[in-house]
Amino acid sequence: MNFDYQYNPYPSHRTTVFARRGMVATSQPLAAQAGLDILKRGGNAIDAAIATAAALTVLEPTSNGIGSDAFALVWTKGKLHGLNASGPSPKSLTIDAVKGRGYEKMPAHGLIPVTVPGAPSAWAELSKKFGSLPLKEVLQPAIDYAENGYPLTPVLAKNWAYAYKHYKHSLTSEEFQPWFDTFAPNGSAPKAGEIWRSPDHAVTLRSIADTNAESFYRGQIADQIAAFSERHNGFISKKDLEAYWAEWVEPIKLNYRGYDVWEIPPNGQGLVALLALNIVKGFELTEKETIDTYHKQIEAMKLAYTDGKAYITDPSFMKMKVADVLCDEYGEKRRSEISGEALQPLPYELPRGGTVYLATADGEGNMVSYIQSNYMGFGSGIVVPGTGVSLQNRGHDFSLDPSHANALRPGSKTYHTIIPGFLTKGDQPVGPFGVMGGYMQPQGHMQVIMNTIDFSLNPQAALDAPRWQWIEGKKIQVEPHFPNHIAQALARKGHQIEVALDTGSFGRGQIIWRDPDTGVLMGGTEPRTDGAVAAW
Repeated sequence: MNFDYQYNPYPSHRTTVFARRGMVATSQPLAAQAGLDILKRGGNAIDAAIATAAALTVLEPTSNGIGSDAFALVWTKGKLHGLNASGPSPKSLTIDAVKGRGYEKMPAHGLIPVTVPGAPSAWAELSKKFGSLPLKEVLQPAIDYAENGYPLTPVLAKNWAYAYKHYKHSLTSEEFQPWFDTFAPNGSAPKAGEIWRSPDHAVTLRSIADTNAESFYRGQIADQIAAFSERHNGFISKKDLEAYWAEWVEPIKLNYRGYDVWEIPPNGQGLVALLALNIVKGFELTEKETIDTYHKQIEAMKLAYTDGKAYITDPSFMKMKVADVLCDEYGEKRRSEISGEALQPLPYELPRGGTVYLATADGEGNMVSYIQSNYMGFGSGIVVPGTGVSLQNRGHDFSLDPSHANALRPGSKTYHTIIPGFLTKGDQPVGPFGVMGGYMQPQGHMQVIMNTIDFSLNPQAALDAPRWQWIEGKKIQVEPHFPNHIAQALARKGHQIEVALDTGSFGRGQIIWRDPDTGVLMGGTEPRTDGAVAAW
């Protein structure tokens, strides 16, 4: 790829970062530095990814926690490996059980939507298979921040305050009190620059490090999770935790204009990004800032999401094969449905998310694309007392309609929003990329990949570019700095354009590309958050 690094048509205060020996890009500067410190101690990119991910549970708890799920794409020794660390629903969680408690759809908070957390098993499995340092050493930076505290960054403080205000008025029953004890110990959310610490996090992280996560699934922490769940009439049990471990999977790919774009297979929604790219690759789109380019991107994404929401679930229950919808014939069929006017797809309203994404690379050629999330900010609002473990609420995406593709089934995995991405050309890695943020993620993946491949934007420019997101029907939100004349022209095509005043819902991305000839790393980080690239 030929980039103009001297020119960024979408300038921010950041520029593309270059390095040779190592790089970590993520949404929190201290977490990026934690990963870089591990590289400098002799760790590889996999160790750095684990260290950064664990640190983010402390340094950005508004988006993830020890009770998160995770996915990873790992390039090492000439091959790409996929890890699915999303957990299944509890065996006792059924549609009838949820409806018996008065719900017509899965709730967003409380113990009902809690599924088995996968992140601790992801750290242990990545370390065991590819790490070069002991897990105890790799988790030490996270433990140190939990014990000693750190000052909040501005976007983190803003999201924390928003969650506190919402939870204070909506999560008032007894099971939510540990969240307030942990994340609002002084009766309010900590502010930017204020020190926050969590000794309970440190105890749990140290236990995970000492036991390679066995204590979380089959030991003391599992006992604490199960006991709290039982005390408050939850569904997750010790047996559910004991039965779980992260799963290695074969990544899926689409060849897009000579590059292979890789994603994690379902139950992740990475397939949606590939479906959209499979549609647009049949168009000649050489200029970015044109009405035709934006219109076709949006229409392709709407069609891709319509298919994704109709099919994606636990792969054991999917009624279609990935190969059947990633073929040229299917792409052409969907492409033919795009006209000059905005189409009305099946009505899916896409909720917001809460996720962290990170990319790492080392001087030996190892690279990691890693994503970890509680979902919808802090997740379920449930914190297990004495552990610092905030539990995710991934079960919220299950349908209580038995005929739905993603119907709730005991012991099954739900449609999952978090997706790491990876780019290769031929047999060479280009590098990891990702754009976190609920259902914005495939939309961000598509836009970043097209910015890179179609429009030759360097990593930072590809992330800085104004974004759009499909919400539902013909409703499209655009950022405040989105070109006004194009927004107006899209409206004339039938798109219902809304200018969002807050850019927080448009995703937070990271990119690391590697020059195949020199090994030089080039990284970009998200201007919409407190992102940083730490380089060596």
